[in-house]
Amino acid sequence: MSEDSKYVEHCKGINGLDKVILREVRGCSAEIYLYGGQVTSWKNEHREELLFVSSKAIFKPPKAIRGGITICFPQFGSGALDRHGFARNRFWSIDNDPPPFPTNTTNKAFIDLILKQSEEDAKIWPHRYEFRLRITLGPGGDLMLTSRIRNTNTDGKSFTFTFAYHTHLYVTDISEVRVEGLETLDYLDNLKDRERFTEQGDAITFESEVDKIYLSTPTKIAILDHERKRTFVLRKDGLPDAVVWNPWDKKAKAMPDFGDDDYMHMLCVEAACVEKPITLKPGEEWKGRQELSVVPSSYCSGQLDPRRALSV
Repeated sequence: MSEDSKYVEHCKGINGLDKVILREVRGCSAEIYLYGGQVTSWKNEHREELLFVSSKAIFKPPKAIRGGITICFPQFGSGALDRHGFARNRFWSIDNDPPPFPTNTTNKAFIDLILKQSEEDAKIWPHRYEFRLRITLGPGGDLMLTSRIRNTNTDGKSFTFTFAYHTHLYVTDISEVRVEGLETLDYLDNLKDRERFTEQGDAITFESEVDKIYLSTPTKIAILDHERKRTFVLRKDGLPDAVVWNPWDKKAKAMPDFGDDDYMHMLCVEAACVEKPITLKPGEEWKGRQELSVVPSSYCSGQLDPRRALSV
């Protein structure tokens, strides 16, 4: 076994789809399908799963995989293209010769993927682009995704897109989860035709369907899983918005690739750029980054110091 193969393994996943497994020495791991460029598993050193994948997820193109971290590009949500764009149901290639990333790292558990325009894409979105995605598993188990999107049009045309890391976190019980860092912010409510409101609570808790796009959000958001006494910390860069979504019971039952009770163990909190789309001129590049880590909650008696959770 070569030194690198300890950290990066290429293998077959469900239905023979190509998959990459990243491993770190402490025992944490991540799994990425080349179909969709999608992270479908992220485990800590105790082999506990931290991402949610639906019990009825369909690992068969052209259906997108329900769960994990879905790449929404060049469109988040509904619009001229199919919902959430096409990057999530395309086959990505491994990029063996990526341009240097600005962050100098000694991490060995990483993979570089690339997606470019196909003839199929050109019919629905007539722009040439290079989408480079680096997925890194840090020595402490942190999961980092860095996207770099370049306009490679030769016709002089700019293009515009929206984007999200559609991140499905595994939670023990949705009714015992709270999100901190988004209080007092404005949001667009997708359940009310994207009408604009201001968040009133001191934290976000869940007792019914939620589908909101928070605007001008901080670079750190904390998701507290009280029952497991752990906190997900989401850090982001280049992505001003944050989407929070849980379909709740009725919508869960209406989705064929979503288990009836899956909503109880899932919460989407996603770094995104939705309100103000990104425009790139030919030759220009955009970069957006999301980092996920898990820390023990200081929650013990119903009180949690948000400064502690967010300053980790």
